[in-house]
Amino acid sequence: MNNNINGVINVYKEKGFTSHDVVAKLRGILKTKKIGHTGTLDPEAEGVLPICIGNATKLCDLIMEKRKTYEAELVLGLKTDTQDMTGEIIEKYSDTIELSDTEISNAIKSFEGDYAQIPPMYSALKVNGRKLYDLAREGIVVDRKPRNIYIYGIDILEIKLPVIRIRVNCSKGTYIRTLCNDIGERLGVYGCMGYLLRTQTGIFKLDDSVKLSEIEQIVTDDRLEESGILVKTEDILDYPKLIVKDRFKKLLLNGNVLTSEMFMERNKVADNTDGNTGAINYETRAYDNNQILYRVYCEGRFYAVYKIDKESGLYKPEKMFMA
Repeated sequence: MNNNINGVINVYKEKGFTSHDVVAKLRGILKTKKIGHTGTLDPEAEGVLPICIGNATKLCDLIMEKRKTYEAELVLGLKTDTQDMTGEIIEKYSDTIELSDTEISNAIKSFEGDYAQIPPMYSALKVNGRKLYDLAREGIVVDRKPRNIYIYGIDILEIKLPVIRIRVNCSKGTYIRTLCNDIGERLGVYGCMGYLLRTQTGIFKLDDSVKLSEIEQIVTDDRLEESGILVKTEDILDYPKLIVKDRFKKLLLNGNVLTSEMFMERNKVADNTDGNTGAINYETRAYDNNQILYRVYCEGRFYAVYKIDKESGLYKPEKMFMA
């Protein structure tokens, strides 16, 4: 087993694979066990799926929090049990769909902002310990509480009725299938999702994603490090950077609470954006309480993510990276 790989690979998940399939295959390719994905992508969906390896697995939940961007096909006139085209049609709009571009745009744009979304029955969410899709396959429908999500923006890419192509920038936990269903309901003609492509998660973009077959070839050729596909753990985070004074290093290594006096101060903020990863390497004043999470360094090495407590002004460890 190889336990010396730490970082994130931006995998292009191909259609037919589950997120767990990707993790399992990557374990075999890299010959390492410590691997985790950063959010489920439906088997029929494609696109960006960041995979955390080694000490970067501690970042899975932080990457999951990042906003996502999708391109999707909305098919009007049909309502299915899965809210996409793989499901059984349960309602069909009988008349010709006659909607103006303005009507379509107004309906779609009305979902921007706060959105209380009811999760679909065909999802991995659990109710009383059982996954919803298992219940759905048994013909059991249960009440689901709406979940508060946020739609930052929806762009209409193309209208060729009954199909509409859209780009959605949204918070974590958003079901694009359900959004398509709800848009169809609002237009009064039903709707479901045709295809789904995730184009971005946080700093990870579609153009930089790599297929499993490509990763396997890179590893076979012993080019993992030089290929640049493995993003270092510290470069993933777009949090400001704080440097602990050398004499307080032991406190940092022990994961102790830190005070602002223990950090080196900077007279100005330096925005050093990494051209490859998009991570922002800020150097900031330690007492800047407008920030919540920080990357913490000492003697030129990245050690931890710390979170500031707004009330006390103390910095508390959120994630430690000692390996």
